[in-house]
Amino acid sequence: MKFRWLLTGMSGIVMLLYLAGPTLAASDRLSEQTLECLKCHDAMPGIVQQWENSAHWNAGVGCFECHQAQVGEPDAMDHYGFTVAIIVSPQDCAQCHPREAAEQEASHHAKAGDILNTKDGILGQTVGGESAVAVGCRQCHGSLVKVNKDGTLDASTWPNTGIGRVNPDGSKGACSACHTRHRFSKEQARQPETCGKCHLGPEHPQKEVYEESKHGILYRAFKDELNMDRPKWVAGEDYYDAPTCATCHMSAARGQEITHDVGDRLSWDLRAPVSQRTGDYERKLEKMQDVCSSCHGQSFVEGFYSQLSEFVLLYNEKFAVPAREIRSLLMKEGVISKADFDDRIDWIYWELWHHEGRRARHGAAMSGPDYAWWHGIYEVAKHFYTELLPETEEACEKAGRPELYEQIIAKFIDGRPEHEWYTKGFDPKRLDAMKTYYRERYQQDVQ
Repeated sequence: MKFRWLLTGMSGIVMLLYLAGPTLAASDRLSEQTLECLKCHDAMPGIVQQWENSAHWNAGVGCFECHQAQVGEPDAMDHYGFTVAIIVSPQDCAQCHPREAAEQEASHHAKAGDILNTKDGILGQTVGGESAVAVGCRQCHGSLVKVNKDGTLDASTWPNTGIGRVNPDGSKGACSACHTRHRFSKEQARQPETCGKCHLGPEHPQKEVYEESKHGILYRAFKDELNMDRPKWVAGEDYYDAPTCATCHMSAARGQEITHDVGDRLSWDLRAPVSQRTGDYERKLEKMQDVCSSCHGQSFVEGFYSQLSEFVLLYNEKFAVPAREIRSLLMKEGVISKADFDDRIDWIYWELWHHEGRRARHGAAMSGPDYAWWHGIYEVAKHFYTELLPETEEACEKAGRPELYEQIIAKFIDGRPEHEWYTKGFDPKRLDAMKTYYRERYQQDVQ
């Protein structure tokens, strides 16, 4: 009996020491200010426990070190005798992570909020509504955070972890968009689900494309073997079964260090109405191909990029450039207005490049065949031939300018081999050959 009570007592003491471990250790490594914060903020145990499992806790970086502010700063507020700010901005993070903050500031991510001043903004704020923008667009692209007189943040612009958030101190971005607070975990930021908060949907379905690709299939099969908690996490050394979004766009490879500039390896702009090679194309291409070579042979890598370039040029030359020029000409001639989204052709053109065209190009760039074709170029072609051109003809007729449509067809469609099926119909010989091929291959007639 005494022995049982002794064991029970010892177990209780061990358990108490275990539970008190972080607190006892904290007194040795944490500042007096942070320890003072914990006296109240233990009422939010989830946040505190996340932080106690972080690299920040191990390094002695606590609440006060991140949230401290100087009197006179736009969002500085008195908080029980401490001067603090709610937002921890990239400028704050730069105190310990200067290189990462500088790379992020130079990246396209930091400029994500600029999109709210474009046609996307018109759609959200005018066609949709302000509250839709607050919980939709700005949660990915970022808000212009407004500060109340007492230093608290305006609820119309906060909470927000948009990647291009404009912070009260003037910095752009939110490190916690990828390194979710309060663990700020590298491991979590390396997983594709993190990027999937924003990079999904009808106009930029990178997450869905990744999931259907061989890369995504391998990730799901071997996720537990990818060693995402490794400090450097070098492709081909720390792991080899599958890449994630971070592998290709940010993480270290054998020939290069990690970068927080997500565009540093992008040789094509696949977002724009018409794709162009990005600045410093050769260097960026070489950096991305270096990542690819962690797992693939040189001929494989070169062949892949050859197919991608041919696909992008097909999209540009056959559909994107003619569609853009046709709409511009209709505006110039006064057939449609110069405003956006007040003519049906505006909507057709918008979805052709902004939705279907982006899906196609990202499908090709990320090895997603269904998005390259059925969700991509097929939709582009269908809407180009069955909506944009017929709507152009109807708009010209309503404006009393039928001859303008004939001029458009003559300039952009006639005489171009890629459009002959539309102007002349399928070549009977080619159609017969196709029927023969499918009959022999699948033992059935083409309908």
